[in-house]
Amino acid sequence: MPRYKLTLEYDGSPFAGWQRQADAPSVQGAIEAAAERLDEAPVTVQGAGRTDAGVHALGQVAHLDLVKDLPTDTVRDALNHHLRADPVAVLDAERVGEDFHARYSATARHYLYRLIDRRPPLTLLKGQVWRIPVPLDVAAMHDAAQCLVGLHDFSTFRDAQCQSDSPVKTLDAIAVERVGEEIHLTCSARSFLHRQVRSFTGSLVEVGWGKWSARDFRDVLEAADRSRCGPVAPPDGLYLTRVDYPASA
Repeated sequence: MPRYKLTLEYDGSPFAGWQRQADAPSVQGAIEAAAERLDEAPVTVQGAGRTDAGVHALGQVAHLDLVKDLPTDTVRDALNHHLRADPVAVLDAERVGEDFHARYSATARHYLYRLIDRRPPLTLLKGQVWRIPVPLDVAAMHDAAQCLVGLHDFSTFRDAQCQSDSPVKTLDAIAVERVGEEIHLTCSARSFLHRQVRSFTGSLVEVGWGKWSARDFRDVLEAADRSRCGPVAPPDGLYLTRVDYPASA
C-alpha cells in the first residue's frame, strides 16, 4: 500500500483536539473521514503531534496508507475537496517509504505562541491570539525564558494528564520577540510534555507584567512542582508550525 506524508494547516477552534474521539469532532477524525471517501476503504491517519482542543497548526505532519495508488496532487486535492466543510487544509502530499512514521520519525517540533498586549478587545483576531490587557516587558520575558533551554525536569510545566514516561526533556531553543503589534514566543524541541508550552507561556506572562522576576521564574522551574506553575495560557494562541525529519525521510 502506498504511504503518503501530508503537511496540514488547521484552525483548532471547533475541534476537541487532534486525536480521534468517539463523541466529539477531531482533526484526525475529519481527515480519516475524508480519506475513506477518497480510498473507499477504512483509513488510519497518524499525526506528528497530538495538539490539544483549540490549538492550531500551520505545519502539522501526518501519514496515511491508501489502497489506491494515486498521484500526490490528486491525494492533496481530493482530500481538500472532502474536507471543505472543516477548517483543515492539506498543503502538500508526498510519497514516502513504508518506514516513515509521522510521529516516531520526527527529529524536532516547532511551536509558536501568539500574544497581543492591548486594552481593546479582539475582533478579527479573536480565537487566534491571547490578549493581555496590560503592556508586557518582552525583553524581560525573553531573558527569563533562556533558563528553559537545555535538559531539565519540567514537572512544573507538565499537565496532570500528561502520559509521557518522564518529565525530563530537552528544549533546544526559545525566543520571545515583538512582531508588529503582536508578541511571538517560539520554541523547538524533539518532543514536548502535555501543555508544556502553554504552561511556561503563562508563567512568562507573569514576568512580562512584573509579577515575577527572572529569578522567580527560574525558581519555579527548579522546584519541579506543578503547583508552582503560573496560569496556563489558553489554547487560542498556540500553533504547531513545523515538524522536522531526517533528510532521507
